[in-house]
Amino acid sequence: MTLHTPLLGILVGVVPFVLACSQNTGRSTVGSKPAVSSAPAATVSSTASKIATVPTTAADRESANGSKWLRFHGPHGDNLSDEIGLLKSWPEDGPPLLWKAEGLGNGFASVTVSQGRIFTAGNVEEQLLISALDMEGNIVWQKPNGPAWTKNYPGSRGTPTLDGDRVYHLGASGDLICLKAADGEVVWSKNILNQFDSQPPEWGLAESVLIDGDRVICTPGGPKTCIVAFDKMTGDVVWQSESADGDGPSYGTSALAEWEGLRIVFNLTAKALVGVDAESGKLLFRYPHETAYDVNACMPLFHDGMVFISTGYGSGSELIRLKKEDGGVTAEQVWQNKDLDNHHGGVILYNGYLYGSNYRGKWVCLDWTTGETKYTENGVGKGSAILAEGMLYTYSERKKVGLVPAVPDRHEPISSFTLPSGEREQSWTHPVILDGRLYLRHGNLLFAYNVRAE
Repeated sequence: MTLHTPLLGILVGVVPFVLACSQNTGRSTVGSKPAVSSAPAATVSSTASKIATVPTTAADRESANGSKWLRFHGPHGDNLSDEIGLLKSWPEDGPPLLWKAEGLGNGFASVTVSQGRIFTAGNVEEQLLISALDMEGNIVWQKPNGPAWTKNYPGSRGTPTLDGDRVYHLGASGDLICLKAADGEVVWSKNILNQFDSQPPEWGLAESVLIDGDRVICTPGGPKTCIVAFDKMTGDVVWQSESADGDGPSYGTSALAEWEGLRIVFNLTAKALVGVDAESGKLLFRYPHETAYDVNACMPLFHDGMVFISTGYGSGSELIRLKKEDGGVTAEQVWQNKDLDNHHGGVILYNGYLYGSNYRGKWVCLDWTTGETKYTENGVGKGSAILAEGMLYTYSERKKVGLVPAVPDRHEPISSFTLPSGEREQSWTHPVILDGRLYLRHGNLLFAYNVRAE
């Protein structure tokens, strides 16, 4: 059995970099004491002209000099980029490479971006390191967050979450840390699995934490609780839900939605979809959803009073309708479809249709309302995706990248290329598009491509 561990964010959510230069093809290494405030471990050189930073139209973005991608799957957790004015096709070897950076460590964490800094995480020797880079791909600082995950599929999982002048990250072994974004100084840290007597899933925690107002939310699971909200400034517990029948954590990242006067945090445990009141921590419902190896990895999608979930190994997808009933919330199935059994690459909802790859490597489109399969086609192979300007940017676990119109009647890549990476592990990281750049991480490397139309 080969399991492809979710990242997510594996992130996440979403990307590291190494600059291509004909004179410099070697790797930089990080020393035995990486927890320094400045660690220029990456080798970076320019392979293309610097692109001008152009404002976007999104209301929740900053000015041209400070666009934001603060969390895994972006501002709304839906992996839809607000970018406009992008290339409609690419040269045979891909869009222009701005730079690539190395020295980020092994892993599957994606990237987040704010205030001229890019953040990700990776294994360097025996430590999990959080890295902050500037917009040219130079490492500004690196700080540890507990031990490296060195068991099944070694590497980082969760993507750092940004909030103001702070960075939050959850390691595969349960280490939750809050750092200052400027220099990586530790504000507070704790181990959520030890605190609530829980255990990591077989392939390590892959959750990218959620910030909700003054709280940071994550899912330790286990016999004492399911989802917990900590004070983001101090790390103190604000609320903890009751246990969801003792379910352990799985590999997914929480989603937050407002519905019928409630604010609900959704996530997948090892055995079920759960919903928790974001204000009080009350467990509102537990909807069973079991799969092989307890791998519930995909971030739930909420829309119009319904929640979509998908799981690999043939388990498939479900759409679940929420109802208020007797002062509580109930959840019931609307439809089920086995064609789209998304492993951990994530699913995108766009114009009433769902897009994602299935466990067997096909790209699938489903009708949100009916669950009808609109197509099942090859594309670049099994992987992750992001959407911008009506186009899917697909990224396979074998380093192939595709540009595909997001339409329900066909899956036909307009352009494709293979990431020029010598890394050997699967490319499971989720891509990010921001400020005209496509960020693609593969292991120790992060690539930044110029996808803005000139």
